[in-house]
Amino acid sequence: MGCNTCSTGKSGQPRGCKNNGTCGTDSCNKLTVFDWLANMKLPMGEEGFKGVEVRFKNGRKQYYNNSENIPLAIGDIVATQAKTGHDIGMVTLTGELVRVQMKRKKISLDDEENVLKIYRKANQKDIDIWCKVRDKEEPMKVKARQFAIDLNLRMKISDIEYQGDGSKATFYYTAEERVDFRELIKVFAREFRTRIEMRQVGFRQEASRLGGIGSCGRELCCSTWLTDFRSVSTSAARYQQLSLNPLKLAGQCGKLKCCLNYELDAYLDALKDFPKTETKLETAKGIASCQKTDIFKGFIWYAYEGEWMNWHKLTIEQAKEIIEKNKRNEKVASLEEYAVAHEQDSKAEFENVVGQDSLTRFDTPRRNKKRKNKRHKQKANKNRKNVKK
Repeated sequence: MGCNTCSTGKSGQPRGCKNNGTCGTDSCNKLTVFDWLANMKLPMGEEGFKGVEVRFKNGRKQYYNNSENIPLAIGDIVATQAKTGHDIGMVTLTGELVRVQMKRKKISLDDEENVLKIYRKANQKDIDIWCKVRDKEEPMKVKARQFAIDLNLRMKISDIEYQGDGSKATFYYTAEERVDFRELIKVFAREFRTRIEMRQVGFRQEASRLGGIGSCGRELCCSTWLTDFRSVSTSAARYQQLSLNPLKLAGQCGKLKCCLNYELDAYLDALKDFPKTETKLETAKGIASCQKTDIFKGFIWYAYEGEWMNWHKLTIEQAKEIIEKNKRNEKVASLEEYAVAHEQDSKAEFENVVGQDSLTRFDTPRRNKKRKNKRHKQKANKNRKNVKK
């Protein structure tokens, strides 16, 4: 079942999604957990897990108790219990995998405050009301932003989500400082005539809800498959020897990119074989400090203190050997004895397969027609003179 708030669609379909695939229906671009137990039957005498995962707008998910044992499948639109009234969402996961997800997030099915019930499968009346209030969200967001500007509030209203029965509207906003929005709530209640709930979200959560395209050319990880936000520090960039340029390391949320953590463990494992960068090498010629490491090729560059321009390349084994000798109060003569000879990078020489012709060899020069006609006349006169002779 699709969403009636959609306006544009693919060929063969009457409607598509105008909410960038994040309206909470079957066209949502938020990746779901693959149910690999869907085709497996439970042993005789065992009952299935009653927990159900339901998704709402912008990939927001909650877990509900199917206490009435309603037969549900992935993609069904259901009416769920809310603190006041009921909400409408789509089933995204059922069965034993829900038990695993709830255990991972430390949610108990017996917790009645956090785990509410599923009332029924949504009927056509529920869906019509749900779609009607969804159509109100976009014009409401424009008005709400204007009201916040008129009251000089330093906040940004990023999204609005109506409850399925239309009894409540949740306003998601971001702000760097604490905002006194008591007067704003009065204006909202007087203008929109519904219950208002203000919910502050972080900048990462805002990017997750709104979606977008990252610098890699793909959709944002947080809006497609990433479910939790781990802290990202600048040390992750240092371990990977990346340039500490905030313009390159920051994502659309203005924070450090989440993908800096993806390969961090591999770099940390590789750095275990390297000696610590703060360890200095003592030689008879002087003390050398680490200047650079190459994780992929396994080389370390050292320079004598006072001769910072001259770097000496050592392998990991050579550096460890010198460190072991220093621990035994032994000094090597110099780093030049161990330094690896600099291999000149063989530059690829490209041959000119089209010859030495210029790029404009196919351009025909424009000849002056007057000169051309003059030459023809001179040649014709010359031929006439030869005939008379």
